[in-house]
Amino acid sequence: MMFIQILLIIFLILTFLFLGTSFICFLLTFYSPKRKINPEKLDIPDGEIYEPYRPQMEKWILDTRNLPCINCEIKSFDGLTLRGKYFEYEKGAPIELMLHGYRGTSERDLSGGVFRCFHLKRNVLIVDQRGCAYSDGNVITFGVNESKDCLSWINFIIETFGKDVKIILTGISMGASTVIMASGMDLPENVVHILADCGFSSQKDIIKKVIKQIKLPANLLYPFVKAGAKIFGHFNLEEISPVEAIKKCKVPVIFFHGTSDDFVPWEMSKINYEACPTHKKLVLMPDLGHGLCFPGKMDEYYKALNEFMDEIKFRY
Repeated sequence: MMFIQILLIIFLILTFLFLGTSFICFLLTFYSPKRKINPEKLDIPDGEIYEPYRPQMEKWILDTRNLPCINCEIKSFDGLTLRGKYFEYEKGAPIELMLHGYRGTSERDLSGGVFRCFHLKRNVLIVDQRGCAYSDGNVITFGVNESKDCLSWINFIIETFGKDVKIILTGISMGASTVIMASGMDLPENVVHILADCGFSSQKDIIKKVIKQIKLPANLLYPFVKAGAKIFGHFNLEEISPVEAIKKCKVPVIFFHGTSDDFVPWEMSKINYEACPTHKKLVLMPDLGHGLCFPGKMDEYYKALNEFMDEIKFRY
């Protein structure tokens, strides 16, 4: 009897340790608490690499706030209210659907993209992903559920702007991985191409890379991260990865990545690029960090995009 009690105690301790570690990993990796948004604050990413671009980024945010826009919202497949803003360059122009990065906001990550779209004579819908800014939710799923949200936004655009509307899917960082994951779905013919800027190729690989970066044992901790996603976030972290999804892609894709990106290695875009079976273009920007391809080398960015659009014969 004593032996059974000891085994039971050991089992309970191990279960407690497993669940406790998984919960901590969930909180650190996926949980997004209720957000207090200060509309007066200019939210710029932290880090020295962004300082040279701060004035430009702040100007983009302020100028975007002064543009006329339409507030939009949809219901996600699991009942969350997701919100975005639509900026119109010209009625009937193609619409670029833009998704921001991990723990980001549409305003912080995509304000510059609004003016890029206007330069290309496109309308643009920037959205706050689930668990971020003005959208509902408390769990960020590294593109697993966000890619399903992307499809819902596509359907919203078609229902709102007509069955002939042309759509470009664009994302930066986790947003890039999200649109790549959406590329493997049964997309409507309205989607004409995808722009993926500094996205990761695998949730597992990027999470393990970050764990190693903070000097912790990645192989030991990753199973707890995955378990935390399943037990407390109620999603399968490895349901689909960008590199697996893009193998089913049917539309052209252009990839951008800075070669000095120390958060998402540029090789991950190369992995996605090599797996893509459609017309594709990989644009590597030397000496630029994470998410800085457009502000860092705007002329080259436009040049590459224009060449790509000529290649796929998409012009408005």
